Amino acid sequence: MTGSHGAIKLIEADCTSCMICARECPSWCISLDSHTEPIPDLPPGARERTSNVLDRFAIDWSLCMFCGICVEECPFDALEWAADPVAGVRAAPGLVHEIEDLARPPRASEA
Repeated sequence: MTGSHGAIKLIEADCTSCMICARECPSWCISLDSHTEPIPDLPPGARERTSNVLDRFAIDWSLCMFCGICVEECPFDALEWAADPVAGVRAAPGLVHEIEDLARPPRASEA
């Protein structure tokens, strides 16, 4: 696809919930929520450590400008361009895609 791109795809396993994508987005179309959990099985005497766990990640396509800043700024490559565009919908709530929608390419039959 020369000169164009599809929707933005989330690679959930690579997302650390750092929120850089949401902070850098000029249209504020990315929402995410996370919590921290202790890292299990640390060596004896090690300082307790935590890791972020992604609870919610959503993109509101009615606000997204498809500028790609989120894709470029993610230091963990958890966002990438998908080959397929965002499928058309009949109502605005259908333009907010959650984790499960962003982790797979959109299908035109879901419009």
